[in-house]
Amino acid sequence: MQKFNFKNLFIYDLANNHQGDLKHGLNIIKAIGKVNKDHGVRGAFKFQFRQFDTFIHPDYKDKKDVPHIPRFLGTALSKDQYRELTQAVIDSGMYTICTPFDEESVDVIQELGISIIKIGSCSAADTPLLERVAAANLPVIASTAGLSMPQIDRMVSFFTNRDIDFALMHCVAIYPTPADKLNLNQIDILKERFPDVPIGFSTHEAPDNYIPIRLAYAKGAELFERHVGLETAEHKLNKYSSESGQIARWIEAYQDTVATCGGEHRAPATPDELASLRTLMRGTFAKKSLKKGQKLTRDNTFFAMPIHDGQMVSGAWFDGIKADKNYSPNEPISETVVDLKLPEEEIIYRIMLQVTGMLNEAKIHIGKDSSIELSHHYGLERFREFGAVIVDIVNREYCKKLIIQLPRQKHPYHYHGRKEETFQLLFGDLEVELGGRRINPQPGDTVLVEPGTWHKFHTLDGAIFEEISTTHYNNDSIYEDERIASLSREERKTVIPNWHSIGEKSGTRSSK
Repeated sequence: MQKFNFKNLFIYDLANNHQGDLKHGLNIIKAIGKVNKDHGVRGAFKFQFRQFDTFIHPDYKDKKDVPHIPRFLGTALSKDQYRELTQAVIDSGMYTICTPFDEESVDVIQELGISIIKIGSCSAADTPLLERVAAANLPVIASTAGLSMPQIDRMVSFFTNRDIDFALMHCVAIYPTPADKLNLNQIDILKERFPDVPIGFSTHEAPDNYIPIRLAYAKGAELFERHVGLETAEHKLNKYSSESGQIARWIEAYQDTVATCGGEHRAPATPDELASLRTLMRGTFAKKSLKKGQKLTRDNTFFAMPIHDGQMVSGAWFDGIKADKNYSPNEPISETVVDLKLPEEEIIYRIMLQVTGMLNEAKIHIGKDSSIELSHHYGLERFREFGAVIVDIVNREYCKKLIIQLPRQKHPYHYHGRKEETFQLLFGDLEVELGGRRINPQPGDTVLVEPGTWHKFHTLDGAIFEEISTTHYNNDSIYEDERIASLSREERKTVIPNWHSIGEKSGTRSSK
């Protein structure tokens, strides 16, 4: 089933700002639709539905001293009027979205063909309404103002268990919301607790305050909502709703922040940035005459600026580099020496730096005394192409390992004669080929590998997964490739006794 894309969606909430005036409502849609189109963003225009015959208790319909009821009744529109408003939204190129406050309003949403359902914070624990919303099987956006974390957990569980496509909105139900009550750190908390759920920001601050949307995006909010309206001689606008010009500046603040924050992943630096930094770096020079093949040490080299074209920077130096030619005193050392064959300990160090970074990103902690094994089927030099890092956690009648694969790394076809194992993907992406059948588990999914079953696996962006199995035996892996099968275990493995063996870059590392 195709999932709805909530990312970078701007929701414009009409609420009661149409003031019960169809023409005024159409003018708001026209003005906001133009801003949305001019700024090239994905917009959704939102209504609020209440069926007043049943929504309000009959004894209270004529009372003027009950909060909200006089306003709701005084600004009511008919179904046919909402049908006209809905078509105007569609014609403007925006999604239609609606907040129902009763089950009958969900029926109207479906009758009018509205695309998305919004759950207001006051309805987030309204079980009869949530049941009816789930039955509509439309994308859902739910606000969380005033909810405890157990209540949010319950709502997330409710929609997850019913396979409803949904997003959560951080929201504060104070109108307008002062800066010290916005609680934008809640976006971090929701993203941490529900990593697979899109998190957005439904905002009620003063309409000329554009700082919150900047902060919300920077904290990871993916969709945004504001109340909208128009001020006229006849219809006044409340203090938390935005006119079209304010919505334009709101979107522009978002777009400026997106450009300022840059990409979601760390990309290589630009050539201009690298060139600028290089002018401030030190180069590596020969301190004395050097012979080709001679080991470079701190005693026979020195570091100074200015750096020359094609020269090795001081940061690329490591113990064990050998001279690629004869050098005279004070001569720049060529940067090509670092392209020569790296010492085994430097290869291992660079691998484990990347592994440690992946574990940190995944928030997976490994005991410092855990045994680490680099499985390199075609040699350590080709490890980034074929292999895996295996962390032995326990091996008794049961066995648990953690397997880390670097981006674009493959593990060749093999089977186990005695061991049965189950993989559970914890982080990243993985494709497992099991007896010729390809499986793409999602984080949390498991894959059973029974004894005697040929299997291999690979990753595009890197993967961390658990292997839970019966007892592991060192001679129990049979490989399809005879070149691998002909190697001894010692030739295919490099064992690092524990994390302390990795050491610092300038220190000594053990790979045996």
